[in-house]
Amino acid sequence: MWRPEPAATPGHLRSKEPDMNETSVAPAPVAAPPVRTRVRLPGVVYPVAGLVVTVFVWWLITSVFRWANPVVLPPPQDVLRNFNTNRDFVLKGTLVTSLEVVVGFLISSAAGFLIGLVLAGSRVLERMFSPLLVAINAVPKIAFGPMLVAWLGWGQPPIQFMIFVMSFFPVVLATVTGLTRTPSELAEMARSLDASRRQMFVKVRLPSALPQLFIGLKLALPLASVGAVIGEFQAGDAARPGLGSIILQTLGQGDSATAFGAFVLIAGTTIALYYVVVGAERLLLPWVRATTER
Repeated sequence: MWRPEPAATPGHLRSKEPDMNETSVAPAPVAAPPVRTRVRLPGVVYPVAGLVVTVFVWWLITSVFRWANPVVLPPPQDVLRNFNTNRDFVLKGTLVTSLEVVVGFLISSAAGFLIGLVLAGSRVLERMFSPLLVAINAVPKIAFGPMLVAWLGWGQPPIQFMIFVMSFFPVVLATVTGLTRTPSELAEMARSLDASRRQMFVKVRLPSALPQLFIGLKLALPLASVGAVIGEFQAGDAARPGLGSIILQTLGQGDSATAFGAFVLIAGTTIALYYVVVGAERLLLPWVRATTER
């Protein structure tokens, strides 16, 4: 019986049968890329490294290349030597200025929060007084100096007033911004649960405003230090001189090294107080760091 022969399969479609004579070579294993382990240094290493680099550059400019007049920018070794000579005097001034900054910062922060709370609760009051607050913040604060002495005399009252006018505005602005920018989904959820106005403020609006409030506090703290020094320039107490008064006194005597040491102490004190505020933020608002860390 005749049977049709199978059609020839094209060569490129023909399955190639394994040749037993060919040696099969297993593919070489692909090496996995090396895993780079990121070394995490303690947080204190970076600011210390920045300080060392800054002092080294300062030393190069003043001692090696001598690009700066020692009267204008004394070398770091001269600053250190004069600090050791006048240690007790300068450290007492540091304590005075630090207490002024802390007290003035707490007063201005509390007052700024209350003012921001009132403005955030009334749109009419916000429109009425926001331009006035902006105007007060725009006035050069050193212009208040002669008037402060005439109004409040010498000593702590004018210094605290200067700290207040320097540092309250960022707290007011941060408070108003935080309380009026509550996430809409949180507000809708609270309304759906029939939350009262007090519950809405305590449970929703205030917690959501705290990150913004701490931004204002961190902006206000360096301004408080500036206000303390300006206040001491204008109305410092000769019986209890702070760092601002020491700067004026030593510069008048031509002792720029001690004055520059006072500048360094002001900066160091402000940095220490700033990190106290940062630590309080991390302690009170742990969820912010957990949700925003890079």
